[in-house]
Amino acid sequence: MNIEDYMKLPYRIVIQHITDESGSYYFAKVMELDGCMSHGETYTEAFENIREAMEGWIEGKIEGGFPVPLPAEESQYSGKFVLRIPKSLHARLVAEAEKEGVSLNQYALYRLSV
Repeated sequence: MNIEDYMKLPYRIVIQHITDESGSYYFAKVMELDGCMSHGETYTEAFENIREAMEGWIEGKIEGGFPVPLPAEESQYSGKFVLRIPKSLHARLVAEAEKEGVSLNQYALYRLSV
C-alpha cells in the first residue's frame, strides 16, 4: 500500500479543545498511529494539520521499512445514531459550528469526543 491508500482508511482522529498556560487551541491525534499528533488555532486548522501529520508519519514508516498500523476494526458499528434534542440546543449547536467554520456533524463529533 502507498500513502494515498493509507490516507483513505478510516483512522480515528480525536480533536480536543485545550486551554492551558500556553493559551487556547485544538489538539489532534490519531489513535492508531502512536505519536502522530498536531494542533491548530481552530478545529478546522487542527483537522487539516493532523491530516498533514498523518501523511508524514505514514511516509516515514514506509520509507523506514516499518509496518503501518491499520485502523481499529469497528465493523460492528455503523458510525451513526439518531439523537433527539431540544430545538434551542439544536440552534445553539448550529451557531457554534458556524462560528468554528465546520459542519454540524463535525462539531457534534468534536463535542462528543471531548
